[in-house]
Amino acid sequence: MSHFYGTLQGQRGEATRCGSRSSGLVTNAASWNGAIQVELYVDEQGRDCYRIHERTWRGAGKHKLIAEGVIGNQPK
Repeated sequence: MSHFYGTLQGQRGEATRCGSRSSGLVTNAASWNGAIQVELYVDEQGRDCYRIHERTWRGAGKHKLIAEGVIGNQPK
């Protein structure tokens, strides 16, 4: 059963992908100068969480954590 949903819109229209509590969902959006990666996952306490990284792409860009946290109004 899907727990996470991702959509993207581009030249070929819209596409949707799903992720479960165990698989999570990872998306990458890239340019010639690097990429941004968003990861959704369930942590040890059962909360929905996210991580956003800047990533290299085809040898360009850099790797660094931009943000991470708990989604919504879940207890911290």
